[in-house]
Amino acid sequence: MKRDFDKLRGENFDLIVVGGGIVGAGIAHDAALRGLNTLLVEKAGFAHGTTSRSTRLIHGGLRYLRTMQFGLVRQDLREREIILKIAPHLVHRLQFIIPALRSEPFYRFSLPFGLYLYDFLAKGKGIPRWRRLSRQKTLEVEPGLADINGLVGSYLYYDCQAEFMERLCLENLLSAAENGACILNHAAAINLLAKDDVVHGIEVKDTLTGENYIANGRMVVNAGGHWADLMWEKLNIQSKDRLRRTKGIHLLTKKVSNNALVLFAKSDGRLFFITPLREHSLIGTTDTDYTADLDTIHASASDVEYLVTEMRHYFPQFGADDIYYAMAGLRSLVASGDKTASDTSRAHKLVDHELKNGIKGYITVLGGKITAYRAIAEEVLDLVCKKFSVQAPCTTADTPLPGAPAVPAQDIEQAAQQHDLPLETVAYLATLYGSRFSSVLGYVSADKRLGQPVAASCIDILAQINYAVEEEEALTLSDFMLCCTNIGLGPSQGLDAVETVAREMGLLLGWSKTEEQDQIENYRALAALGQRFRTEAVNS
Repeated sequence: MKRDFDKLRGENFDLIVVGGGIVGAGIAHDAALRGLNTLLVEKAGFAHGTTSRSTRLIHGGLRYLRTMQFGLVRQDLREREIILKIAPHLVHRLQFIIPALRSEPFYRFSLPFGLYLYDFLAKGKGIPRWRRLSRQKTLEVEPGLADINGLVGSYLYYDCQAEFMERLCLENLLSAAENGACILNHAAAINLLAKDDVVHGIEVKDTLTGENYIANGRMVVNAGGHWADLMWEKLNIQSKDRLRRTKGIHLLTKKVSNNALVLFAKSDGRLFFITPLREHSLIGTTDTDYTADLDTIHASASDVEYLVTEMRHYFPQFGADDIYYAMAGLRSLVASGDKTASDTSRAHKLVDHELKNGIKGYITVLGGKITAYRAIAEEVLDLVCKKFSVQAPCTTADTPLPGAPAVPAQDIEQAAQQHDLPLETVAYLATLYGSRFSSVLGYVSADKRLGQPVAASCIDILAQINYAVEEEEALTLSDFMLCCTNIGLGPSQGLDAVETVAREMGLLLGWSKTEEQDQIENYRALAALGQRFRTEAVNS
């Protein structure tokens, strides 16, 4: 990907996508594969919103069976199989344990039925079926559950994890660019351009330089996530379709369990997860209505206390000292009048403003689960192609993403020997970049210094900085730390690596010492949001 605003001059795009989260990325990818001249703009870094704050699961949503959202579960289970096929390097099977407790007879009798239904709706051969485990077998598989009172056994089932969700988003964008799309990050859509109730483009601001540009297009798709309805104000659109924003938090903690666990909160019955994230655990999530600032979302002291309290019912020794940091994101749900946030459907909705408001050339995507991103994109492009009277079938279900397929073990061993790097390092690169790990190692071939670790606490190497800047539009410290790599997801939040990364990026991008320091301070301020719950707890 090459960030080039000059491409906007004199161009009339078929499709302009606003939003570089996974839904917007999927739309741009599908559009490019169908041969449409496509532009995507993202106001910050790719995947910086909800995509990077998720539970990192590709799943049907077992809990949605309880609210009888069978169509949603069936679609997402089908998408789970497709994403496993097109991104096998980024998505893998994950074993889940649901403890069965003597004190919860309802779940002991209802869960088997739900799991049977989950397997039936999946109708796939790639994922093993659920099974019941005795108490003894449960403790063999997950000894950490030994302290739970009344444990009688468990249920074991499988779903999928995308540990590097940001890379899944990024690879959709990379493929879109390789198929002709113009992809721009740090490019804010500051205005919709319309005449006689026909949208014909957007005004774009390069947030790194402050320059404004005009992008003309036949159709604009608003995939702005929890910012989506704010774009309507630019055309004074009045709509009964509304977003309900709800906050979900996650805690990165010391390792709690060997497996992914599904637990139920004692206070309100909500389901929450413990999932492995490298050598640590990711715990979440919550679901509360949110009306505050959309750009500085953080976990409050009460959010964290809720999860800590519920965790102690299962792991009595768990406490705030086990938490490295908390992250918070927003769901953009289609408002439906449900009393609680958890009862609100996770189904998406397309708003065709030509039908709703008499405004041609404008479509908004509301809601939608990450797992369904490809199917949502297909639905959007089917509508766009219908409006354009274009016959162009969707091929994203059968088109591997750029890093596919997964790298064979012998290739990893050979590359480690060839580049004189630890096997663990090369295996990690193959997990992160898939088959393109060799492109990263190409920088090491040219300069052995680039094989050095970025910091003592992480496995990433300096070559990744060069690759991210030159190939993946990494233009800020946060782009590299939180999207192109997952250094910022580690226990230290990458704070021990910021000076090294800033120095290397500065050399590549021509930053002055002042700009370099500004990048460091901006990243530190972002990381501080993950610790804000601690100061709130002290001051309360």
